[in-house]
Amino acid sequence: MLAHHYPYLEPVTPDGLDTLERGWQRLVSEIGIRFDHPEALSVFHEHGQRIDGDVVHLDPAWVLEMVAKAPSEFAFHARNPERSFVLGGAHSVFTIVQGAPFVRRGDERRDAELRDVEDLMRLAHVNPEYDLPGMWPCEPNDLPLDSRHLDVLRANVVLTDKAMGTHAISKASVEDGLAVARIVFGDRIDREVVTYVNINVNSPLVYDERMLDALLIYARAGQPVFVVPFLLMGAMAPASTPAALVQQLAEGLAGIALIQAVNPGCPCVLGSFLSTTDLKNGSPAFGGPESHFGLLASGQLARRYRLPWRAGGGSLTSSPLPDAQAAWEGMNTMQAAFLAGANIQLHCGGWLEGGLVASFEKLVLDLDMLRTLIREFTPVDIDEAALAFGAHDEVRHGGHFLGAAHTMERFRDCFHRPELATTDNFQRWTKDGAFDAARRATPIWQRMLADYEPPPIDAALRDELDEFVARRRRELGD
Repeated sequence: MLAHHYPYLEPVTPDGLDTLERGWQRLVSEIGIRFDHPEALSVFHEHGQRIDGDVVHLDPAWVLEMVAKAPSEFAFHARNPERSFVLGGAHSVFTIVQGAPFVRRGDERRDAELRDVEDLMRLAHVNPEYDLPGMWPCEPNDLPLDSRHLDVLRANVVLTDKAMGTHAISKASVEDGLAVARIVFGDRIDREVVTYVNINVNSPLVYDERMLDALLIYARAGQPVFVVPFLLMGAMAPASTPAALVQQLAEGLAGIALIQAVNPGCPCVLGSFLSTTDLKNGSPAFGGPESHFGLLASGQLARRYRLPWRAGGGSLTSSPLPDAQAAWEGMNTMQAAFLAGANIQLHCGGWLEGGLVASFEKLVLDLDMLRTLIREFTPVDIDEAALAFGAHDEVRHGGHFLGAAHTMERFRDCFHRPELATTDNFQRWTKDGAFDAARRATPIWQRMLADYEPPPIDAALRDELDEFVARRRRELGD
């Protein structure tokens, strides 16, 4: 977990913020949001909102009243108490890629399988920069669709003791996620945050039944929901960053208002996923200046409403390989989220090919960038000792500091040392195989997996979890 000490970069003027607020208020009241769920419509009706079929026209004042009930930060408890963290406020946490249907290991690109899910969770566990493995690093396509979530939930508990999440793939998966959390945490789940679910709005302006099932189930349980509009400008949002920001607020705040109407004070997170569409071919594009500005503005707007914020990055890229394009697009996205003060960043390790691929080499590349950013956003102590006057007194004029006492005392940890990047000269680099960054990344993740040790887990808890998974698999027909 990173604590922010520097001022946030906030590019929108006070007049601009007021204009954006008027925009989302007009959108929710005049156009409205469609909710494909009778229970959600019933909740809005009970709260006096105007309903036309399945479209809800929201009173902006009521939305703001509901949103104000959400906590600005909350404690998130992991199975290992030392892995717990605070979500919101001046805190940032990070996780790896989520939801990819394919994986890439070296030159092999194929359908993702359970073994890939498990290895990605192991990599999230062994690297302290990742505060949680997320809910679904990639799709276990080798397992039956109706019950594969059970194996992922089990892996989340057994292979790591970091904070756990649930994937909203189905109503059953969400209910089973809460059941697994209750196995792990007992009745603590009734008073503490121990799991979460991430839902995406079916933009533009639609909440579908599956996402609303997840939202309502978790809201009633008092566990946090990450409400994330998924906007690609020119496709699911207008081809204008301010217009997309307005839509993002309209969709996100409407969902959070629903959560608070169901369970006032329930923790929730305002999400953003705002990027562009390549209007030459219709493909998603990432890491550009529009999404950079959108991230900065999204953080500014989340603070306006005192909501924890999930950034739309992550090390996002459209590149099909962990190459230079992947690095600059990923860094441009992730750095903007840092500058904007994002409270949680998904996809900070392994996102490739527009999110279709979870790449093991890209995870190592992203990890180097994440470590660099964490170091850059950690304050530097400036005191008399840091001025190193004694080193100048020793070296004097025209000498060098390589062998000075001050250097010898500090050389092991005085500078940031990337694990992937190389400073070898051409001759040494050539002698060692002349590998580019992607090739150098392969033995690094392989070593990480070789060094992985599973965290301790109570035998009775593991037996109860295995029994639950086996029973639910039978009940689901797999």
